[in-house]
Amino acid sequence: MSKDPEIDPDEAALFHREVEDVKRLKHDKVTHARLRPPCVAKRLTQQNHTNHASVEQDFLSDEYDACNVEIDDELRFIRPGVQKTVLRKLRRGQLLIGAELDLHGHIQTTARSTLSAFLRACVERDIRCIKIIHGKGYGSRQGRPVLKGKVNSWLRQRDEVLAFCSARREDGGTGAVYVLLKHIGKQGR
Repeated sequence: MSKDPEIDPDEAALFHREVEDVKRLKHDKVTHARLRPPCVAKRLTQQNHTNHASVEQDFLSDEYDACNVEIDDELRFIRPGVQKTVLRKLRRGQLLIGAELDLHGHIQTTARSTLSAFLRACVERDIRCIKIIHGKGYGSRQGRPVLKGKVNSWLRQRDEVLAFCSARREDGGTGAVYVLLKHIGKQGR
């Protein structure tokens, strides 16, 4: 084996000057900034006007009422046959969010049609995990969440919805839900 080559004292001094402000890391973990998924809602809302007839066929029933929900209630739903570990990963935010829909400012009828079109578009694009922001209902006239309860009810009626749960605090907490959709694949299209 050969000896280490001698280091030029000028190069060593230059190196030490360049790294003198470097601080030692306290940990070896990298924190990645969470990229916000593309919002599809605006494009879908414009599509609603041109495709209104097909959206009307997808209206979800308001007769079905899963239960009354309060502002801080956590939403949770899983279809029979779906593994509980999947719901656990969903609740922890461990699944990649492929699209997001913000229903703030919508009234029930526009929220319902926008949600329906959004779900259909996500299934067509084979997006498996989405986030829906329904809000907590602080601004409602009744003083309780309206859209939160409706979204809870509407999602349970959709066959393509396998599971959903309230989001983590940093993603909206009880004012948003993560939704897991069925994988349709090419044969189902």
